[in-house]
Amino acid sequence: MYQVDDKGFFGKFGGAYVPEILYKCVTELQQAYKPIIESEEFKKEYYALLKDYVGRPSPLYYAKRMSEKYGCQLYLKREDLNHTGAHKINNTIGQILMAKKMGKTRIIAETGAGQHGVATATGAALFNMECTVYMGAEDIERQKLNVMRMEMLGATVVPVHSGSNTLKDATNEAIRTWAKTAEDTFYIIGSAVGPYPYPKMVKEFQSCISREAKKQFAEEVGGLPDVVMACVGGGSNSIGMFADFIEEKDVRLIGVEAAGLGIETGKHASAMALGNPGVLHGMKSYLLQDDDGNVQLAHSISAGLDYPGVGPEHAYLKDSGRAEYVSITDVEAMDALMELCKLEGIIPAIESAHAMAYAFKLAKEMTPEQSMIVCLSGRGDKDVNTIADYLAGKGYMN
Repeated sequence: MYQVDDKGFFGKFGGAYVPEILYKCVTELQQAYKPIIESEEFKKEYYALLKDYVGRPSPLYYAKRMSEKYGCQLYLKREDLNHTGAHKINNTIGQILMAKKMGKTRIIAETGAGQHGVATATGAALFNMECTVYMGAEDIERQKLNVMRMEMLGATVVPVHSGSNTLKDATNEAIRTWAKTAEDTFYIIGSAVGPYPYPKMVKEFQSCISREAKKQFAEEVGGLPDVVMACVGGGSNSIGMFADFIEEKDVRLIGVEAAGLGIETGKHASAMALGNPGVLHGMKSYLLQDDDGNVQLAHSISAGLDYPGVGPEHAYLKDSGRAEYVSITDVEAMDALMELCKLEGIIPAIESAHAMAYAFKLAKEMTPEQSMIVCLSGRGDKDVNTIADYLAGKGYMN
């Protein structure tokens, strides 16, 4: 299996491009990361928390009605059934446990859709740590339920009024705060982005998704699935879903980005469809940027996919040809969301609905004997206001 090198590069992507003010923060984490994560004490505590607190393993669910309608064997990895309602808790529990081992007493995080914020606030409450979550003002408006959940859990939610008022800007603010308060503060990044070791660390904590799915599929069906699929914003649920299948060359890996109002409109979040390599938030990867290298605004009806870049390992998987990346529009995602509600009685997060939309398209080209696992990264409770506005013909489509 290919490895990230000791400077955090996946091929030409990754690294740790940080200003001098952040050098000490990142270096401290790089030095502490491996000894902690590889210790038997840490592993024992972490896996116990996944089992007893998060509720793992999450089910691998055979979607019978969808399979009958679309023509292949469709399975859903039910990360929506985790404690807090998404895959994010797999990572936050690991990072907060690491923060505790490093002697940190305060947690900060960024969030887009709010699922990472809720998961961070949950872990901070569990470990009795102060927690501050930075969130774009537009995302706060879209995700009021998750804001309330974070506050109920004891976190302080700080609105960010700059740029596009979304995830990129929340990340900027969290990084600035980390630089000022690193002595007692641990910054929990929610996706497989940022300076090394974050992309590798997040993958490590999210790889439980694919380890379980691979074992469950082998036990319940036999062999390997033909396709493994997940939505991609920064890319944490997808890299977790891909991890244990990367070396299985007969398994197609497909990441689904947000095409927003359509790639041709310029209002999208498909960094690998039209993006170019650049540096953002301490990493080199594919970004949405203009000819002068200025990062452009991303657009998606999904707050969790509304990010102008992608994790560096995804960029590497794309360039190496190991994984395919496609795009789904807001309308296609919302149609798929309603389809899943009606066919299987499951209300997915809008992020996850992007993967479902492409799964429906691809399934029509597959045979009844072929199989596909789709990561259902989160549940849709948080999105009910957006969904209601969309169905009423208002909302974030204009």
